[in-house]
Amino acid sequence: MTDFPHLLLVDDDDDLRDSVNEYLSGQGFRVTMAENAAMARSLVRTQQFDLALLDVMMPGEDGLSLCRFLAEQGAMPIIMLTARGDATDRIIGLEIGADDYLPKPFDPRELVARIKTVLRRFTRSGGHADQGQVDGYMFEGWLLDSNKRRLKDPEGVNVPITSAEYKLLEVLASRPRQVMDRDQLLDMVHGREAQLFDRAIDNLVSRLRKKMEQDARQPDLIQTVRGGGYMLAAHVRVIASETSL
Repeated sequence: MTDFPHLLLVDDDDDLRDSVNEYLSGQGFRVTMAENAAMARSLVRTQQFDLALLDVMMPGEDGLSLCRFLAEQGAMPIIMLTARGDATDRIIGLEIGADDYLPKPFDPRELVARIKTVLRRFTRSGGHADQGQVDGYMFEGWLLDSNKRRLKDPEGVNVPITSAEYKLLEVLASRPRQVMDRDQLLDMVHGREAQLFDRAIDNLVSRLRKKMEQDARQPDLIQTVRGGGYMLAAHVRVIASETSL
């Protein structure tokens, strides 16, 4: 994250875009605005962003669809903005890759606090290496790239994963052969929104197994520990740069 984080703000409400842009710019953020998902997709192809703010209800492609697209790219964390208070929409958004969810109308000070919290969670190395920044994890031929937030299989082929799937796998890879219970994983993957979920971790594990295991019904990598939770049953090599944070 740079000294002036670059935010992508996507909302079809002209007045809201302008007011949020003015406030965030005054708080030290760089803001690029888009009035719809098509414009946002175009901007993402040509610019680098540190975080996206997405309205859920937009004409044409909605915010949930755009969230899924951005999450699969693994390029940035996402905060959803919505005037709807439907908990189902909130859970869907978080499960497909959003990192936080803020209902409208919101206090702009709370929005700034949420942005800073998500950026910290997104960029922290978690102290997994004694020195330097963690660049990735290698295990059983798999490579989890922490810089690009991508997963490569043993053949070197990129395997599409959502932001939530990436975060869960990162937590497990940083603690190999260590049993993590569901509450711990919920807190580390979904943070403050953890209370909204009951089987979210189970669903994420199931999706990862389908992408990574030869037989998802008899997994070798991501194993279930009865009465405990889950663990990555593999030797993990941490890839770390020599430059200290």
